[in-house]
Amino acid sequence: MLVWFAETPLWLLLQIAPIKNERDLVVLFLLTFRDITALKQPIESEDNKGGLSKFAKLARSVTRSRSVLVSQFSSHLPNLKETTKQSNLAHFSSHLPNLKETTKQSNLAHMMSLNSDVMPQYRQEAPKTPPHILLHYCAFKAIWDWIILCLTFYTAIMVPYNVAFKNKTSEDVSLLVVDSIVDVIFFIDIVLNFHTTFVGPGGEVVSDPKVIRMNYLKSWFIIDLLSCLPYDVFNAFDHDEDVSSSSTTTSGVDCGKLVDVEDDIFDENGIGSLFSALKVVRLLRLGRVVRKLDRYLEYGAAMLILLLCFYMLVAHWLACIWYSIGRSDADNGVQYSWLWKLANVTQSPYSYIWSNDSNSPELINGPSRKTMYVTALYFTMTCMTSVGFGNVAAETDNEKIFTICMMIIAALLYATIFGHVTTIIQQMTSATAKYHDMLNNVREFMKLHEVPKALSERVMDYVVSTWAMTKGLDTDKVLNYCPKDMKADICVHLNRKVFNEHPAFRLASDGCLRALAMHFTMSHSAPGDLLYHTGESIDSLCFIVTGSLEVIQDDEVVAILGKGDVFGDSFWKDTAIGQSAANVRALTYCDLHTIKRDKLLEVLDFYQAFANSFARNLILTYNLRHRLIFRKVADVRREKELAERRKNEPQLDQNQDHLVRKIFSKFRRDRAQHQQQQQQQQQQQQQSAPPPQPPAILDVERGDSSTDIAGRTGGTHLRKIDSYDSGILRSEQKLNEVSSCGLMLYSQPPPTPVPAGIAAAEYKELLANIMDFKVDVKLEVQRLNQKVGRMEELLTEIMSRLSPPGQNSTSSTASQSPPQEVEATDITGVQQVRPTEPIRIYRYMIP
Repeated sequence: MLVWFAETPLWLLLQIAPIKNERDLVVLFLLTFRDITALKQPIESEDNKGGLSKFAKLARSVTRSRSVLVSQFSSHLPNLKETTKQSNLAHFSSHLPNLKETTKQSNLAHMMSLNSDVMPQYRQEAPKTPPHILLHYCAFKAIWDWIILCLTFYTAIMVPYNVAFKNKTSEDVSLLVVDSIVDVIFFIDIVLNFHTTFVGPGGEVVSDPKVIRMNYLKSWFIIDLLSCLPYDVFNAFDHDEDVSSSSTTTSGVDCGKLVDVEDDIFDENGIGSLFSALKVVRLLRLGRVVRKLDRYLEYGAAMLILLLCFYMLVAHWLACIWYSIGRSDADNGVQYSWLWKLANVTQSPYSYIWSNDSNSPELINGPSRKTMYVTALYFTMTCMTSVGFGNVAAETDNEKIFTICMMIIAALLYATIFGHVTTIIQQMTSATAKYHDMLNNVREFMKLHEVPKALSERVMDYVVSTWAMTKGLDTDKVLNYCPKDMKADICVHLNRKVFNEHPAFRLASDGCLRALAMHFTMSHSAPGDLLYHTGESIDSLCFIVTGSLEVIQDDEVVAILGKGDVFGDSFWKDTAIGQSAANVRALTYCDLHTIKRDKLLEVLDFYQAFANSFARNLILTYNLRHRLIFRKVADVRREKELAERRKNEPQLDQNQDHLVRKIFSKFRRDRAQHQQQQQQQQQQQQQSAPPPQPPAILDVERGDSSTDIAGRTGGTHLRKIDSYDSGILRSEQKLNEVSSCGLMLYSQPPPTPVPAGIAAAEYKELLANIMDFKVDVKLEVQRLNQKVGRMEELLTEIMSRLSPPGQNSTSSTASQSPPQEVEATDITGVQQVRPTEPIRIYRYMIP
C-alpha cells in the first residue's frame, strides 16, 4: 500500500486479522502496518510504462532483500523460531506469483504473518495451575485438612498414654494397625504439601512447583518428617525382652511396667524404651493445627469445639504426668504417695518382687490401669477448674511441686480458653439477643406513648415478620463493605425478579440495569399496612414481587394487585407530582421493590434509548393518579340513547359551549320543531294582551316601607333598601328578593304549553341544566356581593380619613332649604348625610 506522508511516499504492508473472544465470536479487527519502503525500488515514471508493475517490483525486492528485512525487524521479534509444518508465505502467493513455496518457514514469513503467538487474545485469562498442583482452597484440600486434624488429636491422646503407662503397641495387633495407618496418612500429607499452593507475602497465589518445594522445605518439612517416623518398628526390638521378663512374674497379673528412662538409656536392654519415649515427638503434628488455625477460626462452632478439645487434651497430658510421678515415687519405695493410698482404698495393694537380673525390686499388683488413669484425670480436672476436693491429694514433694505448677498453668489456660468460649457464644447468640432487645424496645415504646392495642399488635407483627425475612441483617451496611462494581452486581442479583419478569427492562443494557438496580429499595409489608393514603404524593414506582394488595377508593375496592403488578404514576409522561386518588393496603405479607421518581427520571434522562423502550413497554397495572367515576347502569344507557339521537343534530361552534348558550340553543331547536304551533299561540297572545307600557320604575322614598307593584308582579312587593350608599344592596336576602322580582318582571308572558312530542328524558336534562345555571348565577352573585363589600369597606375607610373631625359625630340640623338632608347609617356602621329626595332605581325589562 502506497501512502504519501508529508510529500514523501511510503510503502506499507497492511495486514488485517480478526480477534475473537472466549465464545469464538469476532469482536475486533487487528490492522498491522509495516514499513517496507527500504525494500521497494523507486517508482517508475509515467514515461517508462514498459517496466515491471508495482507489485512485481515489490515481490522482487522482497525476495532479494530478505536479510535486510529480517535484520530490520529482528528487534521486534526476538523469539522467532523456524518451523517445518507450514509456510506462511502462502498469504502472499496470490499477490506475489513469482515467489516459490518453501517447506521451511523463514523468519521473514513468520514476521509477515499473524500467527496465534503474535495476535492478541480478546478474552479473560483464567488462572492456570500445573496439573499436579493442588489449590490450597479447593474442596478436596479442605476435607483433607479436617481429616488430618482428627488424626492429630488421636495422636496427641494416644502417644502420652502409651508412654506413661508403658502400653506396648507391638502386643496389641489392632492398635499397631491403627498407628501404622495413621503414620501412612501423615506421610501422604507430606507428599501433598510438596504439591499445594500457598499465599505469598504479596497476597498472590504461588503455583510454581519449585517455589512451593523450597518454601515447604524451609518451613515445616523437618517437623512433619520427625512426627511421621515409624517408632513402632523400633519398639519391636524390645518385644523379646518384655516376654522374657514377664515369664518370671506371676501369671494372670495385668499391670504396667515403668522403668526410669535415665537408667534404661545406659542399660544394654533399654534401647527399646528409648524409642518408645521418642513417640512423644509425634506431638509435633499439632503444628499442623497451629498453621491452619486461621482457617478454622472462620467457623464459630468449630472454634468452640477446638477450644474445648484442647482444654481436655491438656488435662489428659497432665493426668499422664501425674501418674508417672506417682509411679516413680512408688518404685523408689515411697509408700505414702497417691498410688499407695489408691491401692489401699481399692483393696488392691502393691507388692515388691526381686528378680535375678536387676538389683532393685519390681513393683507388682496394685489397681488396674483404668482405675489409675481415671483417678489421675479426675485430680487434674478438679485442680484446673477449682481447688480440688481433697480425696486425691499431693503427698510427696514431687507431687506437691507438680500440683503448684499445674494450678498456675490451669489458671492461665482457664482464663484464656473460657474467655474465648464466652466471646464465641456471644457472637453465636448475638442475633437472638439483638432480636429480643428490639422487641423489648418496641414494647416499652408502646407503653410509654400509650399506643392503642390494635396498632401495637400491628407493629409487633410487622417487626416479627421483618426479622424473619432479614434475620437482623442490614442490607445497606453489608453493601457498603463492597466496592462500587461489586455492589452493582449484588443489586442486580437482588432485583433479578423485577428485571426478568417485566418486558420494560428487556432492552436495557448492562450499564442501565446496574444504574437502576443501585436505586431500587426492597420493603416488606404486613397485612393491613397502608402503603398510600388518599391525597398523598406519588413519588415512587412499586413492583410487587410477592403478596397481594387492594386499592380502595371511596370505601370501595376498585382493584386487587398481585405478583408481577406495577402501581404508581407515569412519571415519564406527567412532569408534575400527582396525588393519590385511592388507598393502597396490603392483604398479605408483601415484598415490594420500589424506585423513587427522581432516581428513575435521572436514569431515563441519561439513557434516552432505554427511556423510549421503557415508556412503550411498561405496563402500569394501576395508576393512582386517576380517579374512577362510578355511574349507574341506567345513566349509562340513557347517555347512549342521547348520543345516538345527537348524531344527526348540527354541532355547536366553539363559542356555543357556554351553559346559557346551550340552553337557548335547546329552546331554538324545540321551537324549530313546532314552529306552526308557536306562531298560532303568539298571535292569540298578541290579540288578548294589553297595550305596551313603559318600563317599570321603582320609587323608594324615605319613610316608605314598600312600593306596590302588584299590578306588574302579581302581588309581589319590593322592599326598600335600608342603605343609601351608592345604591348598593346590603344583604344577600334582599338581593334574592330583587332578583326574584326582576325575574317575575321578565316572565310576564304566559308560558307556552309543553309540546307532547318531546321525550321525558330531554325535559329532565333541560331542568337539570336550568338548575345548574341557577346555581352558577347564585355563586356569581355571592362573589359579586363579596367584592362589593370589600369596596364599601375601602370607600368607608377613605371617607373617614378625608372627612374633617367631628363631622361624623354630630348630626346635621339644617332644614332651611330643600332638599333636606338626613343622617343615615350604612352597613359599615358609619353615619353619613343623605338627601331626602327619593332615589329612583330604574329596572328595564328585557324584551
